[in-house]
Amino acid sequence: MGLFKGTQEQYHGLNSFKATASQTNFTLDFPTLPSSSGLFNVYLTGALASGAGGTTTARTLLSSFGGAAITSYNATTGVLVLPAMAVNTVVEVIITNPDLGNYQYIKLEDLVNNFMVGYTGEDKIINRAKRTDVVFHAKRAIQEFSYDTFKSTKSYEIEVPDTLVMELPPDYVNYVKIMWVDGSGVFRPLVPTRHTGNPTELSQDSDFEYLFNDDGTYLSNPKSTTLNRREGEARPTADDDLNVDADIFDLHEGRRYGQDPTMSNINGDFFIDHNFGKIHFSSNILGKVIVLQYISDGLGTDGEMIVHKFAEEAIYKHIAHAVLATRINIPEYIVARYKKERRAAIRTAKLRLSNLKAEELTQTMRGKSKQIKH
Repeated sequence: MGLFKGTQEQYHGLNSFKATASQTNFTLDFPTLPSSSGLFNVYLTGALASGAGGTTTARTLLSSFGGAAITSYNATTGVLVLPAMAVNTVVEVIITNPDLGNYQYIKLEDLVNNFMVGYTGEDKIINRAKRTDVVFHAKRAIQEFSYDTFKSTKSYEIEVPDTLVMELPPDYVNYVKIMWVDGSGVFRPLVPTRHTGNPTELSQDSDFEYLFNDDGTYLSNPKSTTLNRREGEARPTADDDLNVDADIFDLHEGRRYGQDPTMSNINGDFFIDHNFGKIHFSSNILGKVIVLQYISDGLGTDGEMIVHKFAEEAIYKHIAHAVLATRINIPEYIVARYKKERRAAIRTAKLRLSNLKAEELTQTMRGKSKQIKH
């Protein structure tokens, strides 16, 4: 049996039907049914029943036929109920955002099933293993591989509000880059600053003595004076940008010698308050569109727990080594053997996922001997 699920038509998010006389019920047969009618559109080619609208010879949205609408949709059975259709009307259900490119990945459930079949049982190196143990080690493998092997970078885009704050995503582990987008759609990198932050501000009385809660802990303010002063700083003006200096001698001011780049970047800066899960931006970023590229652990949702097929074998080797290494009475040479195989499989996966192309490398190397005229 082939691994590809569904037809090529369904892969592109399309189900089509030819209606019989006055047909109203149509059963979708996507491998994964849409969870609601808001995830797809219904198009018609032909005529609706008399009184329900006009005729058409091109693909037209259902609502264009006299305001017709979906009567009901059952996400469990896939039964879609529409107004009565004229005979031979072609009904096409098209998913708004189909899951394209999914064949290159394998799901966690399939990984576990394959491991249980291929690596455990009588006359195999692992004679028995609990499925829960295999699932645990598989999730740990996905998590570790997400940090330095998989292409697990995500990106969010928001407009910076008056608070100059962006909340961290729920599956955030670490950031890769934070940038703002200029009028041409080009990323302008922001730099992290070490010269400010949001320290815990301890409350004091008029004699500067600490104040405490009823349970004896410090009474503190969630927003420090440091952060309030930073947010109240004046926004840089055009005169702060060297590109608009009118006097050439301005470029030779001695105070700019040896300047810290993190303090002179006109693009702006940021710092991350990990205690409260927020990114704070400098005041010149107000109203700009910000892009956050960050690393996830790949375990945020069930749909994210997938593995690229280039790294599938490395996952199996990782699980096998983890299972054997956590058991007693397993000869050390067996554990060492699978540790070595795991390391080799991870190296192979990294090479495969690096996506190196011979032609692209050749084109790059052709420029190494070019003379640059002065």
